[in-house]
Amino acid sequence: MSKSNERLSHVRRRVERDIVAFGIAIAAILMFIGTGGSVLPQIMRSWLYNERGPDYLLVNALLLNIALIVFGMRRYRELLAEIEQRRQSEETAKQLAEIDPLTGCLNRRSIAPATEALIEAHKDGHGAVAFLMIDLDNFKQVNDLNGHKVGDLLLQVTAERMRSILPDGSLLSRLGGDEFACVLPFDDRSPDAIDRIADKLISTISQRHDIDGLPVETTISVGIATTATFKGQNDCGRTLSESLLHRADIAMYHAKKQGKNRHYWFETSMETELRFRNEMEAELRKGILNGEFVPYYEQQIDIESGEIVGFEMLARWHSPELGVVDPNTFIPVAEEIGLIGHLSEQLIDKALEDAKEWPQHLTLSVNISPVQMRDPWFAQKLLKQLIEHNFPPERLEIEITESCLHENMSHVRSMIASLKNQGVRISLDDFGTGYSSLAQLRSLPFDRLKIDRSFVGELNAEDANEKLINAIIALGDGLNLPITAEGIEDNKILQALRGKGKLKGQGYLYGRPEQADAVRARLLQLGLLSQSGGVRDMAGEGGDSAEDEAAEAADQQRQA
Repeated sequence: MSKSNERLSHVRRRVERDIVAFGIAIAAILMFIGTGGSVLPQIMRSWLYNERGPDYLLVNALLLNIALIVFGMRRYRELLAEIEQRRQSEETAKQLAEIDPLTGCLNRRSIAPATEALIEAHKDGHGAVAFLMIDLDNFKQVNDLNGHKVGDLLLQVTAERMRSILPDGSLLSRLGGDEFACVLPFDDRSPDAIDRIADKLISTISQRHDIDGLPVETTISVGIATTATFKGQNDCGRTLSESLLHRADIAMYHAKKQGKNRHYWFETSMETELRFRNEMEAELRKGILNGEFVPYYEQQIDIESGEIVGFEMLARWHSPELGVVDPNTFIPVAEEIGLIGHLSEQLIDKALEDAKEWPQHLTLSVNISPVQMRDPWFAQKLLKQLIEHNFPPERLEIEITESCLHENMSHVRSMIASLKNQGVRISLDDFGTGYSSLAQLRSLPFDRLKIDRSFVGELNAEDANEKLINAIIALGDGLNLPITAEGIEDNKILQALRGKGKLKGQGYLYGRPEQADAVRARLLQLGLLSQSGGVRDMAGEGGDSAEDEAAEAADQQRQA
C-alpha cells in the first residue's frame, strides 16, 4: 500500500472513531437527562427526609452517563486543539509553498498568480505592469571565493536592498539561485519611472556589502518587459505573466551580453537574435559531427621578394542550412558552448594533411583560441596530431592573441615552452590591440609578432602616420622578433611597408583565402609542385577553373 493510501485509511479510521465518540456522548447526555430526572429527586429526598434511596442500578447508570459526558467533553476539546494545529500547519505549508525561505521573497511558483492578479488590478486606463528580471553578476565567483554562507547572506542583503527601493504594491520574488524578479505597476505614459527604479537598483546593489566581516562587491543585470507592449495580446499560448517573464529574461540576457551592470528593455530583435543563436548552436553541433567545417588558406608573402613563404589556416563553415558562415560568427559561439577545442582539432587534422603536399619551406599557421590555451593538455594534443600526420613541427606556427597572456601567465609560459622544445613556432597575433608588456614579450619565447590589420589599414589614409608601424617594427628588431603585417589590401599599403625590413605580409592584395584544391593549383602554376603532386588531384570536377584562378592570382602577385 502506498503512503498516500495509508494516510487516507488512517484519516478514515480517525473520522469513524470521532463519529462513534460523538454518538456515544450524545446518547449519554440523553440518558443522563432521562435517568437524572428520576434518580436525582430520589437522592435529594433520601438526603433531606431520610426516605428510601433510588435503585442502585439507576445510580450506576447515572454515574456511567456522567463518565461518558466527561469523556465526550474532553474529546471535544482535543478536536478543537487538533483543528487549530492543522490550521497552523496548513498556513505554514502555504508559506513554504509560496515564500522563499532564505530571503522571504515570493518564490517562482507563487510569482505567476501574483503577477496575474496585479495585471488584472491595473488593466484599465493607463495602468500597466513592468516585470524586471534581475541576475547577480559573477555570483558563482563570490560563492567559490568566500563560501556558500557568504553567498546566502549576500542574497539576503540584496533582497533587503531591493525591498527598500521598490514602491508599495510591488512584488519581489526570488526565482532561484541568484535570479530575482520585481513586478510593479506604473503609468504607461511615464515609462521613465521604470528606468529610474532600474538605475537605482543597479547603483544601490553595486555598493560594497560588508558580509560576515568580508567586503563583497557585486553588480546586477536587469531585463525589463511590460504589459504596455502586448496591447491586450499574449504570445505563443503563454499566460501574460509567463510572457513577461520570458521577455524580461531575454532582455536580461542581452544586458549580460552587452557588459553587465546595466538594464535593457525587451525588443523583438533580441528574441530573434536569441532564436538564431540557439539554431546556430544546434547546427554547429551537427556540423562538427558531419565534417562541415573546412580549412581555407591565406597566403603569407615575403614583402621584399614577393615569394610565398607560407599559409595561414582560416576556418569556414559550409552549412547546408546557413550557407558559408564567417568565423567571426560561429567561433564565439563554439567558445561559449565548449566546442572550440573539438572543432579546432578537426580543422588542424585536415590542414596538416593538406600541408603535407606543399613544398617543405612553406609554413602552416594556425590560430589558437584563448579557451584552448586554458586546456592543460593542449600542447600534448597538438604534438600528438603532428605525430599522427607525420608533419614536421618546425613547419607549424601557432598564433595566440595577447588576451591569452593575462589569464594564467605561468600556464601559458609552460605551454609555449613545451611546444617550442618540440620545434613548433609561436607567434603573438593581433599585436597592439591588447595589453602585453615589454616584460612579457621578453620573458616569453615568441618567434614572431603579427601587426594587427587595424594599424596596417591606416597606411591607406591620406594623412597616413607611419610612426606607430615603425615603432612596432623597431620593437621587433630590438627583441629579435620578425614581423608579419596583416591586412595588406592594396598597393599603397604594400609600398609603405617595403623598405622597412624583412617583413612577411598577408591580405587580399595577394588573393583571398581559398580551399586546398585552389592552393594546389596555385602552387602548381608557380612551379612549386610537381605534376604528380597537383594535376592528378585536380583532374576531377572543377579542376580547370581552379587552375585558371590560380594563374590569374599568380599574375596579380607578380605585378604587386
